[in-house]
Amino acid sequence: MSASPTIIISPVSFNCPTTLVDLFDNIADAPWSLLFDTAGSSASNGRYNIMMWSPLLSCVSEKGVVSITDHQRGLRQKTHALPFECVKQQFEAIFANARLAKDSRQYSHLPFIAGVAGLAGYDLGRSYEQLPDNAINDYVCPDMAVGVYPQSLIEDTHSGIIYHCRLSGIPEFSGFEPVTHVPFVLTSDWQSNLSQPQYTQALDKIHEYLCAGDCYQVNMAQRFSAGYQGSEWNAFLHLRKQNQAPFSAYMKLEKSAIISISPERFLSVKGGHVETKPIKGTRPRSADSTEDKASADALLASEKDRAENLMIVDLLRNDLSKHCQPGSVDVPHLFALESYAAVHHMVSTVVGKLNDNASPLDLLAGAFPGGSITGAPKVRAMEIIDELEPHCRNIYCGSMLYMGFRQDMDSSICIRTLLAEQGHIHCWAGGGIVLDSDAQEEYQETLDKVARILPELSKLRD
Repeated sequence: MSASPTIIISPVSFNCPTTLVDLFDNIADAPWSLLFDTAGSSASNGRYNIMMWSPLLSCVSEKGVVSITDHQRGLRQKTHALPFECVKQQFEAIFANARLAKDSRQYSHLPFIAGVAGLAGYDLGRSYEQLPDNAINDYVCPDMAVGVYPQSLIEDTHSGIIYHCRLSGIPEFSGFEPVTHVPFVLTSDWQSNLSQPQYTQALDKIHEYLCAGDCYQVNMAQRFSAGYQGSEWNAFLHLRKQNQAPFSAYMKLEKSAIISISPERFLSVKGGHVETKPIKGTRPRSADSTEDKASADALLASEKDRAENLMIVDLLRNDLSKHCQPGSVDVPHLFALESYAAVHHMVSTVVGKLNDNASPLDLLAGAFPGGSITGAPKVRAMEIIDELEPHCRNIYCGSMLYMGFRQDMDSSICIRTLLAEQGHIHCWAGGGIVLDSDAQEEYQETLDKVARILPELSKLRD
């Protein structure tokens, strides 16, 4: 790469109406293909869909070992750098002096354009904190897989225009070869790794820890698994239609696929402005409008849910302050209602101003994994999670993320997220447990959260 690479943006013309999902369909089975999808939702200011493919390099962390692969030359080497530091180094090596071409500056409002993107699983937290290692890790998906992408296609859902963004030297977009996908089917029923009595027993243990003062809140989850065959992409298409979640994402790796229909933002950074939107508090939706409103009103009036939400807001204020300017961290929105296909959520917003000498990746490392899905205090909560959940979480409660060459970053919390690999598909659901939690209600809440996922995929049964 040259010392000052130039980035070109140009609208793409098509012979017939085309969406980004239509285009991605042709590369969905290719390793390192990646889609960030608003799924038709305008929540969280969703407007742009982004797809990328064929990274120059990738940074992967597997069980504490971080490596860099040069995809052009097929070379792989290990590094002693911490995972996000590795990504930051490779990002700076390619994009440190990148500039938009003069005739592309009219499109500077687009997010990302070119940069780094991928997945960071919950268990990546072990690279940053001393944590026990009791839970079973039966996955082939790595803890982190982030590519350095020199080009992207970005769809403005307001105008319908699709833009090709690329480093100079990369040819103009000329389309993909069409492909067909094998239909997705489940080959078994869903099975949880915890029975309801076992789940209740775990909550009893958490209650003991809460009474002893170990924690204020612990997020406890169960994992549902089933056998499957066929295209994971087809499963994503089915779920995106049913859920319309603003932080949906799909990523294909060599041996795994991530299907995320998350409604939750983790961290975003634009122009140094930082935002996080933790979700804490959930109620089921109803087809009856009166019942649906009553459910939403009950959520907003719940002292328990407000207290739970506030604990996580305080945790995130602390996490943001590690890399934000003193006095800049604020909470402009507390206990707001956001409604999705299956559930109502209570959502707060925490903002700050990034330190001048900090990268968004520093911010991400300092706050990872997100407090809304650990509990508080974070490290002790993660220790208890490792003790009580039978299996590691992998992508669940991790993040799908991107950071563009202007250091604009966005990332999700991977709730409502599935991992498909080696003929098995996994989906998780959990919730924050506090002193006045009711075990039956908490168990039911986990089922409510996957009410538009597990039954929907069960319709695609062999």
